[in-house]
Amino acid sequence: MVDLKRDPKGSMAYWNTWTEFSESTIEAMWRQVRDGIENEAYKPQFLFDIARRHADLMLYRYSRGDAVHSLTSSFEGLLDAWEASDQLGATVWDEETFALRRSWSKNIDFYNLCFRLIGLATLLDIPEVQWKRLLALIANEGEDVILDTVIAHRSPERGIGSRVCFPKAYGSLHKVLRAEPAERPMLLQKFLEVWFNGLELAGPAEMDRAYRTPYWWKSCADEAHGMKGGYFGCWCVEAAVVAKVLAIDDLACLPHPHYPGDLLIDGRSPRYEDAASPLETVEASPGRAETRSWFGRLLGKASSKRR
Repeated sequence: MVDLKRDPKGSMAYWNTWTEFSESTIEAMWRQVRDGIENEAYKPQFLFDIARRHADLMLYRYSRGDAVHSLTSSFEGLLDAWEASDQLGATVWDEETFALRRSWSKNIDFYNLCFRLIGLATLLDIPEVQWKRLLALIANEGEDVILDTVIAHRSPERGIGSRVCFPKAYGSLHKVLRAEPAERPMLLQKFLEVWFNGLELAGPAEMDRAYRTPYWWKSCADEAHGMKGGYFGCWCVEAAVVAKVLAIDDLACLPHPHYPGDLLIDGRSPRYEDAASPLETVEASPGRAETRSWFGRLLGKASSKRR
């Protein structure tokens, strides 16, 4: 068991409780899939929620202080669940709904999650077979200059887009890509400073307000909300992977509370002694944790549009 955490928020009891709860929830959800889900129309959503929970689990573990190499164990289950979700979703959802769920330009949740996963896959150097499966799932080739550029670091044949899907959130990261090498360390720091606030309401204006900010954002912005169990850390994986892809000196970024520097080389980032947040509720039943995923929110929105 780890002794020092990477995230200053939450006690070790918090991180142990919610990491283990996340692991057990994934196992229970897979059992439910094997036992059968009564509402077949809901099954693709349920499967994707398993994939999303695997993605969150990686950051729970990182925040707790687990060895970086151990995070890769989540990828196989994530890919299995996502592939099953897409296969079933193609037969359940109408074309408009499927497109919305898998669009970078319209769905900031999906784009942000894809960036996180591509970032983790690149930083953790997952096996080539898993990498190819991940690329097939995220699709959207040629849709975004930043994320396509990151992908092209490992897959040079990747078509690179010409626009930034969400300039409010990622315009300053685009400046890092365009800058001269000597300017990049300073610009990467500037991106880190604005990254979190820039994600709020960064999605398309035509979308309902509830769908314009990534699903996890509130758990970081509102500590009382996050400490119920939904908070898995507030890590800018995007900055770390760009630092790797462009070989940027990230030394000045390491002290920043949102920078996951250990993903590049483990052992560089700050570690914190056990200290509880006055707002954490680890004594409460984990079943009280917020479990509604962004995927479920989009399903509800799409259903209401068809009525």
